[in-house]
Amino acid sequence: MQARILGLAAAAACLAMPVYAAVVLADAAGSYTVSPASSSIRFTIGKAGGGGFNGAFGRFKGTIRIDNGDVGRSKVDLVIYPESVGTGQGRIDAFLRSDAVFDAANSPEILFRSTSVIRTGDTTALVTGQLTARGKTSTEKFTAELDGLKGGTIKFHVTGKVLRSRYGMDVGTPLYSNVVDFDMSLTGRRG
Repeated sequence: MQARILGLAAAAACLAMPVYAAVVLADAAGSYTVSPASSSIRFTIGKAGGGGFNGAFGRFKGTIRIDNGDVGRSKVDLVIYPESVGTGQGRIDAFLRSDAVFDAANSPEILFRSTSVIRTGDTTALVTGQLTARGKTSTEKFTAELDGLKGGTIKFHVTGKVLRSRYGMDVGTPLYSNVVDFDMSLTGRRG
């Protein structure tokens, strides 16, 4: 589920780019490849009584296309590899990769494909799309904010909340929250 959330966050980040495109469309329009080396997909799952855990995905890829004439027609595609999940705790990492959560052996990819991008401010947008994890698909929404555009590189900060139960990953609830908070920094390179 975390991988799905990350996928949504990444997609949201890609859609955020179209928001900036609406501001300076001539400069931002085009296709971008997400650079994993300068991007991050992080998540947090709370726990009853406080605590919980934080994690990140180490492997992902994606593309962002900002439409020159209509930001709403921009597209974001993101693939997250759940076997790359890391929390800094080996036992938790193994559990997240297992069939109880991501089932990384049988579902090696979490996919996000945007279906709409709606500008919400000068540098912000709401990105909606289809998130698929463990063979289940649901509509998810992410908020994307343009953090910069320089020299063929575009940066977005993407946030969103995903319900683990939608993807059959609700093991441990209600002790652990059903809500996964995503916080992503996505950098795309033109080309």
